[in-house]
Amino acid sequence: MKNKIIRLLLLSWVFALPAHAQEDGIENLRNTSKAFASVARKVSPSVVFIQVEASQKQPAIQQFSTPFGQGSPFDNDDMLRRFFGDQFRGIPQVPGQQAPGRQGAQPRRKMMGQGSGFVFKVDSGLLSADKAYIMTNNHVVDHADKITIKFQNGKEYTAKVKGTDPKSDVAVLEIETDDVPALKLGSSSRLEVGEWVVAIGNPFGLSHTLTVGVVSAKGRSSVGINDYENFIQTDAAINPGNSGGPLVDLDGRVIGMNTAIFSRSGGSMGIGFAIPIDLAKNIANQLINTGEVVRGRIGVVIQPLTSELADSFGIEAKQGILVAQVSDNSPAQQAGIEQGDVIISYQGKKVDNVGRFRNSVSLTTPGSKEDIVVLRNGKRKNLMITIGKQDSDQQIAAGPTQSADEIGLTVQSVTSLLAKQFNIKAGNGVVVTQVKPNSIAAMAGIKIGTVILQANRKQMKNATDFKQAIKESGSKKSLVLLVKDNDFQRFVVLKW
Repeated sequence: MKNKIIRLLLLSWVFALPAHAQEDGIENLRNTSKAFASVARKVSPSVVFIQVEASQKQPAIQQFSTPFGQGSPFDNDDMLRRFFGDQFRGIPQVPGQQAPGRQGAQPRRKMMGQGSGFVFKVDSGLLSADKAYIMTNNHVVDHADKITIKFQNGKEYTAKVKGTDPKSDVAVLEIETDDVPALKLGSSSRLEVGEWVVAIGNPFGLSHTLTVGVVSAKGRSSVGINDYENFIQTDAAINPGNSGGPLVDLDGRVIGMNTAIFSRSGGSMGIGFAIPIDLAKNIANQLINTGEVVRGRIGVVIQPLTSELADSFGIEAKQGILVAQVSDNSPAQQAGIEQGDVIISYQGKKVDNVGRFRNSVSLTTPGSKEDIVVLRNGKRKNLMITIGKQDSDQQIAAGPTQSADEIGLTVQSVTSLLAKQFNIKAGNGVVVTQVKPNSIAAMAGIKIGTVILQANRKQMKNATDFKQAIKESGSKKSLVLLVKDNDFQRFVVLKW
């Protein structure tokens, strides 16, 4: 009888398991929901809605115009569309029509834009009395005549630009108050793929919208958005208007600043990019403290170490980055770095990505001495390099690359160093860095080092322009290139 009772108790416990498990699962979901609600309460008071007023000369002849002119971030491919509202889609103009106003004059028209930002806690000693600082994207406030900041509690302030850094797309605004809460900054270097993150901003002007997702990837570079890229990729929904808003962890600490999306529709497709807060903080603190950003340089042109290049150098692929050129009298030359060296370590950390290495050097204080390890003829060489200072107008040593698999080549934007090497102006053409054997490009005589000046009669300013030219070729699958080899130019027709 006793054994029978025990069996009945065991059976009742087994059959009760699913119900208990279901209740535990629901309770876990409740706790997760409360965690997100807690983040919203903690972060929202520090997130701001940014309204921008800007004026622009009315052009006499222009098919489409944007508020900040051609070449601004608002003219970019919609795949990497910036986060302004529908009012920035451009205003059609009739070709040849004179803008309204006095004959011969170019009146200015007022445009309105919007974005997001957040009050952040700056390093001790930087914060001025009775002032608060707001971090946002440079492209949100670039060319602004008036900037209005709106908080969740309804308070409004007129902000002034404390400093901007277009190369990283970071800007700092200043408002006359110290009565606003500031967000704590976390560490993006400790962030792991798969962690929960929360994005808060003002998509499409809908104030203080919260979306939730995970970190999809880290260290995204060569995306073609900024000069200095090391993006956090997330699937938390971000849309036009989210630009400059914070990406936070479950403790409410900022780990990134939302800056761009990959989209074919203009809205969220589950791929968003945020500037890591470690990078943004460094830039913002310099802007507050000195009003400018000082970057380190070593004076080399670098490129990814492909499997083909690795084979030719007799080393393993992805075991560093290749030095394509060393500038005369540069810190790299003085340290003993040579063309053909493979950089495998910097500051004691492994080097395997061009973008991350470039960012690390740029954030190193000029004048400091750093360890750098290279492979030369298969042998390790430990060197000490004194970091130089990058001139304010100096371009980065390695431009973004774009691959065109259809025709079998990869190109790179022309930087100041490459411009000297190929005797052309920086921003005038793209340099071919890889050519697939037996490809259409190879059969047309294009080789590594060839400079592509035009594609379908359009001037190529950077690698992103070339990618767009390939895209626009569409079903024609034909491309007319003006290329430069040494001092000679020629047209090449590619068909695939």
